[in-house]
Parts: sequence; C-alpha cells; structure tokens
Amino acid sequence: MSENSSRPSKYGKGIYLLPNLFTTAALFSGFYAIVAAIGDRFEAAAIAIFISMIFDGVDGRVARLTNTQTDFGAQYDSLADLVSFGLAPALLMYEWSLSHLVNMSSFLGKLGWLAAFFYTAMAALRLARFNTQVGKIDKAYFQGLASPASAAIMAGFVWAWTNEDYQISGDTLVLPAWLITITCGALMVSRFRYYSFKDLDLKGRVPFVTILVIVLLFVLISINPPLVLFASFFLYAVSGPIMTLIQLRKRRKRNRGGNSET
Repeated sequence: MSENSSRPSKYGKGIYLLPNLFTTAALFSGFYAIVAAIGDRFEAAAIAIFISMIFDGVDGRVARLTNTQTDFGAQYDSLADLVSFGLAPALLMYEWSLSHLVNMSSFLGKLGWLAAFFYTAMAALRLARFNTQVGKIDKAYFQGLASPASAAIMAGFVWAWTNEDYQISGDTLVLPAWLITITCGALMVSRFRYYSFKDLDLKGRVPFVTILVIVLLFVLISINPPLVLFASFFLYAVSGPIMTLIQLRKRRKRNRGGNSET
C-alpha cells in the first residue's frame, strides 16, 4: 500500500504542454521530411526540415519565456533534433544524390551511404556533447556547428537545385553533395566557436535600424528562398573557423607581448 500510494506523487507530476507541443511539431516535420525524401519529393523534404527548424527555435524560447524549462523537455528536444537535423538531412542527401554513387562502382556506393551515416553519427555526438556541457560553457557561443544550422546547409543545398528554377538531378552534383555531407558532419563535432544568438533580448528595445535590417532580410529571402537560405547558413558555417583563427592570432600576440616585456 505504501509503495502504491507513493507512485502518483513521483510519476503524476505531468509535463508542460506548450513547449513540448512545439517540440512535437518539430519532430513531426522531421519525420515528414524522411517520408518525403523516400518518396523522391526532395523539395518538400527540404522545406519540412526548415519548418522543423522554426518549431525547434520556438520551443526553447517559449520554455524560457514561460519559465517551463525541464529536464524532460531538454531530453525530448535532443531526441527530436536527432531525427529532424541528423537523420532527415542525411537521408535526404543520400536519396537525392549520394545513392547515385553506386552507379559508378560498388566501392563508391559504400562511400555514399557511409557519408550519410557519418553525418548522422556526428549529429548524435554533437547533441550528446551539448547536453553534457549545459551550464559549463558560455551560452553566447556554440562549440561546433549546431545541428539545425548544419541541417539547413544540407537541406538548402538540395532545395536550391531541385526547385523549379533549376531542377538539377542529384547525380550531377554527387561530388559536392558528398563533400558537403562530410564537412557538415565534421564541423558539428569540431572545436570551432559559433555565435549562438541566445543572448539576444527579444523583449527589450532595439534601434530603429534593426527593424530595417529585418525587413531587408525578408526581402532578400523572398527573392530566392532556397539559394539565400543556403548561402546564409553556409556563411555562418564558415564564420566558425574564421572566428577561431582570429582569436588564436589575438592570443599569440598577447603571449608575444607578455614574453617581450619579461
């Protein structure tokens, strides 16, 4: 009787609906991207990954604004990210382009699906490392490329060449697709620092020019959404190594300055 009476107090606390609802929507979008990629609807799959990114960004903001952050929500979010930003983009790139490597040789065919697996494994390692570093590193920066940004490069690359303006088959871009898959996977587990944008105050006042910049961004994206999104996230991926090199040079100058004084 004592054991039965204690169970409701331990397991009956429930979970917060609102942030986990957005996480579920992100998971659904990622799962839909997988189904669409298997059905050769590559443009729809790429768009679904970007929609999943929106939901993934909203759920964290909602949890912080409503003070409903929980360990359950954090773990659920990571599992959803693995599906939406690990498995979905890897499968999309494989179905669209990497699978055509088998037409060249059986060895290259293995390199195709191994590249997709490599990306998925790196996404899992990236998320696991992130979970263990929560509260231990500067929130303003990510260590390694975040999995949503990496997935955006993968999905943006596919979307840019499969939309109605180009409609290029993946077998003609198999080498760039393979290089992007490997590079994005490696960047996720790298030690490069990336600005996280988590210190932005959405509730505070901003200069008027900020609104103009936001309007300009919407205009640029509307001109050619897939190409602009791919280029934007590609530049963000490049910013990590550049930022790290600049910081290393500054440290070397400081060390040289300190040695010269002594």
